[in-house]
Amino acid sequence: MSMQNKIVTQGPIVTRFAPSPSGYLHLGHAYSAWFAERIAKEAEGKFLLRIENIDNNRCRPEYEEAILTDLTWLGLKWEKPIRRQSDHMAEYAFELAKLKDMGLIYPCFCTRKEIRREVERINAAPHEDIKDKRGPIYPGTCRIINLDALEHKISLGHPYALRLNMKKAVRLALQKRKNLCWIDQDAGLQSATPEIFGDVVLARKDEPTSYHLSVVIDDAAQRVNFITRGEDLRDVTHIHCLLQALLDFESPNYRFHRVLVDKAGKRFAKRNKSTTLKKLREDGKTLAEIRKMIGLL
Repeated sequence: MSMQNKIVTQGPIVTRFAPSPSGYLHLGHAYSAWFAERIAKEAEGKFLLRIENIDNNRCRPEYEEAILTDLTWLGLKWEKPIRRQSDHMAEYAFELAKLKDMGLIYPCFCTRKEIRREVERINAAPHEDIKDKRGPIYPGTCRIINLDALEHKISLGHPYALRLNMKKAVRLALQKRKNLCWIDQDAGLQSATPEIFGDVVLARKDEPTSYHLSVVIDDAAQRVNFITRGEDLRDVTHIHCLLQALLDFESPNYRFHRVLVDKAGKRFAKRNKSTTLKKLREDGKTLAEIRKMIGLL
């Protein structure tokens, strides 16, 4: 099915596929990669590959090598050079510093256990409701603590996360742009409501970035103007739209594709130990069979 009549953006289309080398690719990855490349190809645009390897604990060079092998086997072709997040930590730190200078970042020393306990305590009050559709959100405990006390904890070497003061961030973003919104190529103009996520984590003591911050910076740096994502990642667009406004980045257009599931109805995912492309290739599966398995034929 042609996608050309769906494309409504300015300039040449630039899409990307951005896997994390924390395991082997599966059928869901194959579908996402083909989906993004096809949009670029039919619009005579560019298809980029990005390696999202900021997680030092899980990302491995052998997985990155396997990604390149899998994508080459799938017949995908991408622009050079490949962007690797580990090469751009200074860029993430630079943009994070901008947000700090705006007074939007604060350190948070709460553990997950402490956050869960506080959420349960607050939810016991009938006049409070701090749940969003993705579960309980951070109640802002450290946001109201005296700054001197927080700096004292930092000096003692305690681990901490760097959170975005969401209410303040939204107010500032609306001063920069009249509306926070993005274009969904299938559903039209969408209003961003990042408040539903509360004060999200943008970095940690020893990590100058998070997924939300790095992906927004990467897309701007690579001039990606058409982002394709699975439906399971639709909600994060609210946060990314906010960060794009705060950092004066242009907002790309978006298209969301279906999420593939196995015969048992379970989503293909690394944590679900889904059958990998490597295993399918070693078992002698052909590209035509792979396409049929993910519904492209």
